[in-house]
Amino acid sequence: MTTTSMSTTEAEPATAAAAPDTAETPAVSFDTSPEQYRHWVLDLSQAADTGVAWLRLDIAEDGGIVPGYELKMNSYDLGVDIELYDATQRLRFEHPEVRAVVVTSAKDRNFCAGANIRMLAQSSHPWKVNFCKFTNETRNGIEDATANSGQTWIAAVNGTAAGGGYELALACEQILLIDDNSSAVSLPEVPLLGVLPGTGGLTRVTDKRRVRKDRADVFATRPEGVRGKQAVEWKFVDETIPKRSWDETVTARAASAAAQSSRPADATGIALPPLQRDETADGIRYRYVSADFDRERGLVEITVLGPDGGVPESLARVHELGADFWPLAMTRELDDLVLRLRANELELGTWVLRTRGDVEDALAMERVIAEHSRDDWLVNEVRHYFKRVLKRLDVTSRSLIALIEPGSCFAGALLELALACDRQYMLDGTLDEEGSEQGDEAQIMLSDSNFGAFPMSNGLTRLASRFYGDDEHVEALRGEVGRRIEAREALDLGLVTDAPDDIDWDDEIRIMLEERASLSPDALTGMEANHRFVGPETMESRIFSRLTAWQNWIFVRPNASGPEGALRRYGTGRKAEFDRKRV
Repeated sequence: MTTTSMSTTEAEPATAAAAPDTAETPAVSFDTSPEQYRHWVLDLSQAADTGVAWLRLDIAEDGGIVPGYELKMNSYDLGVDIELYDATQRLRFEHPEVRAVVVTSAKDRNFCAGANIRMLAQSSHPWKVNFCKFTNETRNGIEDATANSGQTWIAAVNGTAAGGGYELALACEQILLIDDNSSAVSLPEVPLLGVLPGTGGLTRVTDKRRVRKDRADVFATRPEGVRGKQAVEWKFVDETIPKRSWDETVTARAASAAAQSSRPADATGIALPPLQRDETADGIRYRYVSADFDRERGLVEITVLGPDGGVPESLARVHELGADFWPLAMTRELDDLVLRLRANELELGTWVLRTRGDVEDALAMERVIAEHSRDDWLVNEVRHYFKRVLKRLDVTSRSLIALIEPGSCFAGALLELALACDRQYMLDGTLDEEGSEQGDEAQIMLSDSNFGAFPMSNGLTRLASRFYGDDEHVEALRGEVGRRIEAREALDLGLVTDAPDDIDWDDEIRIMLEERASLSPDALTGMEANHRFVGPETMESRIFSRLTAWQNWIFVRPNASGPEGALRRYGTGRKAEFDRKRV
């Protein structure tokens, strides 16, 4: 996990803010905008002329998302990351003129001290895990912007970067470190806190920065980290810059990155207005996405509606619609829902996903994206945004069940929602006349997008993951593109788990959901994560599987979180008392 680097004289005793893991978790909202930021300053004053935006971290010590700790030394919590995620989204959609982003600190000699230790010590286990996961996803989004949006992120480390502060820098394409004889980069979690750098530090150091593994071992056990010439030689940073030429050199590096971008300098962005939602104790409703809670059964029924209007006839119309363009509007709503359910509804352990709408309309919208994602910046952003939300669904620790019924529109991109699920059930037959659409049976449809437009974190498509090791079958499925497939055939093709008929449908689904709810949530989380990510590992999948799994385990061990553990004792002047047994 990420850390602060407060000295024992600066830190308050860990027990002062400590709360038991049973403490009630406050409801979290992910709504914000630049004018509401308390911790980040988004500077676009030079963007039109230079193509460079500046994002400065200036954390308000009294601005914690929950009470009980101060965000000293530019240390952060979930609220800081929510603002960072909002900034990444707005830079991609509202500011196409931005071709490079410089992340730096507004505080002298202190870039970022990482996640606040007092916050970690007092937080429940689910809060820590959700915090880690969301932070990881935001870091991956920064890398995605560099790779797919022509927005190169540069970390201008103008002071000490410890733990999560260095992990933020690691997410950037370039790391520039001020050479002032004191500023360093470090990952002090293992020696100081008895936990791991949980937002990708260990993985990015070796996989992305290509640091030799023995040097990575030295680095991760050295609380003071490295600085200056050694930091460059060992590949922990790209360049050190003397203080006297810092501003000039960072500006030059950002200008060079912007000049190499293919992002259009003269494009006009679209606004991302606040989402409109209706929240009650029983669910959440947006325009295209709804969630109905069944607390007694521990599940939530999620329905995604297809487009409700005509397909835009031109790119100009797509840009005119902006945030109302159905693929973007639906994706924003689904993203928000997934985040809110993960953070606020811990006991709704099964998510049942449905779609409603016309298959042809859904595919027509998809064709607009397929035709223009290579030559239009906005369409490209929409495609990659939907890809990222699907990835967020992949790493969500809930049982995901797709129900494909008459009136569904699981086609092309929307079929990815079903393929992301742990199981898919498709009704063989029709519902009663009131519940069906013109008596049609349920149908699904493959499109070209299912074969590469929305890869998972492991680099595979969901079809390739589903049929891992059977490339011939995946290739044969390409021959089914564009054809309506009904239940029996979908079962024969392996695209659904089962296809009960209309007589057995209600009972089969009810029994299946009851059985799922009766199983251990912990065992299900581990099982689902293993089954979802088959085959090869990438840096991204390792961060969400191997690293995250170990961190979650370490978080509940007494060596870290117990009353005598390192997290609780940090800053008190008392050493942690470790159980020395290796397990």
